[in-house]
Amino acid sequence: MPNGKPTMSQDDKLMGALSYLWILSVVMLIVKKDSAFVKFHATQGLILFVVSIIFWFIPIVGWILNLGVVILVIIGFLKALSGEQWEMPVIGLLAKKIKL
Repeated sequence: MPNGKPTMSQDDKLMGALSYLWILSVVMLIVKKDSAFVKFHATQGLILFVVSIIFWFIPIVGWILNLGVVILVIIGFLKALSGEQWEMPVIGLLAKKIKL
């Protein structure tokens, strides 16, 4: 455990990152259900997926808000790939309340 951080496999980092690619969040929740790291990122990814679907049906404003979702997806992807557990504002709070 260098620097007090738990070490994780490259596989977990990759699976955590892929969890932000919309429907793959559901796949990762099933495939890597025993990995707390992947589950953390997959839950946030699932919420972003649902939010993006909702925003898609709201003309103009929703489409603009979806740009924010895409930015969060990119940040989450990169943070997971680097092994960080970054809690997104609002999304992270919702993810904590979901027990999967």
